[in-house]
Amino acid sequence: MLVLSERALEGPTYKGVVKTFCRQRGHGFIVEEVTRENMFVHISDVEGEYVPKEGDEVTFKKVLIPPKNEKYQACHVKITHLAPGVSHETWDSPSSSPRS
Repeated sequence: MLVLSERALEGPTYKGVVKTFCRQRGHGFIVEEVTRENMFVHISDVEGEYVPKEGDEVTFKKVLIPPKNEKYQACHVKITHLAPGVSHETWDSPSSSPRS
């Protein structure tokens, strides 16, 4: 049986913009482009070399959040366009908290 995030790969890809992301806390939110819904994103679901920053454009998949399966969270998040004028850091740059 596939885990939820692997099943999500078979579904549609969504677009959005990073609203907030805190590397130290390990999570943030993305505003989905069409519905304007705030989607939770966990640090372990971010792919690529850069830490997401406010205003970054992203693509992502959706997966239901257990145990109630009433809300979705973003997974397989990829930054497609870095926000202009924002200082970006890579995951391997020093931080007070390591990436999961």
